[in-house]
Amino acid sequence: MADKAKEQHNNILLAVAGFSAVVAIVALIGFLALGRDPEVIQGEMEVEEYRVSGKVPGRILELRVKEGDFVKAGDTLAIIEAPEVEAKMMQAQSAADAAQAMELMAQNGARKEQVQAAAQLLEQAKAGLEIAEKSYNRMKVLFDEEVVSAQKFDEAEAMYKSAQAQVKAAQSQYDMAVNGARMEEKRAASATAGQARGAVQEVTSYIRETVQIAQMDGEVTDVYPKVGELVGTGTPIMSIAVMDDQWATFNIREDQLKDIKVGAELTVRIPALDKEAKMKVTSMKDKGSFAVWKATKASGQYDQKTFEVKARPSEKIADVRPGMSVILKK
Repeated sequence: MADKAKEQHNNILLAVAGFSAVVAIVALIGFLALGRDPEVIQGEMEVEEYRVSGKVPGRILELRVKEGDFVKAGDTLAIIEAPEVEAKMMQAQSAADAAQAMELMAQNGARKEQVQAAAQLLEQAKAGLEIAEKSYNRMKVLFDEEVVSAQKFDEAEAMYKSAQAQVKAAQSQYDMAVNGARMEEKRAASATAGQARGAVQEVTSYIRETVQIAQMDGEVTDVYPKVGELVGTGTPIMSIAVMDDQWATFNIREDQLKDIKVGAELTVRIPALDKEAKMKVTSMKDKGSFAVWKATKASGQYDQKTFEVKARPSEKIADVRPGMSVILKK
């Protein structure tokens, strides 16, 4: 009786073991037949974007575009009201006018009336010198003959020398009136005028900055201030996306980088457009230690880092929008 019970127990164990083996074999076959689901590498589309901002602070007077508008290079986007800059222009222009007048005065010399007055003074001085010279000569003859005293002769000689000095002074005044300012004064006046003109040009450039224009064709994605709000120097007014400058960005672990290198051609799928496209890898770089990584040290291997891979379409993709998902087909 005991032997029969033992035999039944053994049969049960064999049946359980056989069933377990069958389940394991079936599971193994299913795993090998179906395999692991391939990992999906997903990225997103991006486009070049630039921000519009001004060099001068002011108040938004007018916004010519809104979000979603397509603009061309040279289109007016916004107008900034900056009365302080206009006041500086008046000051700079007045200073330039004054400096130009001084430059002309230095270049042209004295007026015609001033030249005539200097000539008359010179003639008067020469006439006085002629009289003084004659008096001196007569006194010298009389002094040599001891007719007049030495004091009288000295007075006549002093008057003669004084008349000579007056002629020289009058001649200098006349020459200055004819020739105008010295070369150094002319150069200084010219430099001052150039500096004033430079100030006008500087303020003119600031005035041009009150009208913001598009630098490239694109689509307005964001408009930040409202009409009437104040904006500071360099404050972004709006962002414009250059839709023709497209690329896709993928974050890929290094164990998935096989066959992916700079210059390689990739086949991608854009679910939102339900279309496939060809792209070429343009750059790869390590995302750094702060990026997502997968530890494999527990199995005695290594830490798998993540790389940022950028790829540009071989041909422009119509209707693509920034932020659309891109699936890498491997």
